[in-house]
Amino acid sequence: MEKLIRLLILGIGFLALNANADSYPSKSVRVIIPFPPGGTLDVVGRMLAQKLTDQLGQQFIIDNKPGGNGTIGADAVAKANADGYTLLFNASTFTSAPMTMRQVPYAVEKDFAAIALVAKAPLSIAINKNLPITDVRSLIAYAKTEQGSMTFATGSIGSAGHLATELLKRAANIQYTVVPYKGTAPAFQDLIGGQIAGFIDPILGSLQYHKNGMLRVIAVTSGTRATNLPDVPTVAETLPGYEFYSWYGLWAQIKIAEEIKQKLNAEINKALNSDMRDKLIQQGLFVTTGSTLDFAKFQHDDIQKSQKIINDGNIRLE
Repeated sequence: MEKLIRLLILGIGFLALNANADSYPSKSVRVIIPFPPGGTLDVVGRMLAQKLTDQLGQQFIIDNKPGGNGTIGADAVAKANADGYTLLFNASTFTSAPMTMRQVPYAVEKDFAAIALVAKAPLSIAINKNLPITDVRSLIAYAKTEQGSMTFATGSIGSAGHLATELLKRAANIQYTVVPYKGTAPAFQDLIGGQIAGFIDPILGSLQYHKNGMLRVIAVTSGTRATNLPDVPTVAETLPGYEFYSWYGLWAQIKIAEEIKQKLNAEINKALNSDMRDKLIQQGLFVTTGSTLDFAKFQHDDIQKSQKIINDGNIRLE
């Protein structure tokens, strides 16, 4: 009799989970982006939120919640109800930045469920237009004449742009000073104004400035040339083997029901096979589809790669 009761309880629980997944979402969903509006992360996040709104019939509302190098917004998701109505859309900074910090209120792989990898973004090496730097070779030559006094910006400590900047330093055997900024907008302002020499960040941020002649993009960090900058060479054309990306994904609180997690993953893959794919490609991004397990493995491997760069460069957020 007890065995029958246990089976009935399990069956009712299973039906309830399926019912929750079938009806999800039954109200608006909050998607936290833990950085200010305007960057590539925000652009891609809003694009995805609109597609999910269209596909699922409920509003997916972007909530920019900056601060703490991305930890304030992420922590809000870690502490939220695991019902799928509070999600995190973030960049690879989410997994790498905590390694540079003394204390973080969560552990990425223990407190968050990986839902879907959305896109990979090549980075651009943008240079102040008044400097005698037109390609990677002249960048290396200039950095050597400056003997370490050359400056590169980073939008946040431990970001993809920061790690790519450190990786370039070692690959090219040069020295320069990395100057941290509170976001990409002030970094671009100072780059254009001549207060700093260079900035490595996702292409979308520098593209219009480059086209308007306000700065000079001398290379991209992808393995092949970017579709939206076909005349700009890759770093690897001068420094073979150099390749680096930022990437963007969706996470939920770790205890989210598996059925809801899989539903979100399926809907994101559907979105990425729609007109959204062309829009992302037009902006120089590489579209990625796959399962939740694919994303979890990708994330884990990327964490190992980032950890080595951070340790080798002794990168720490003071």
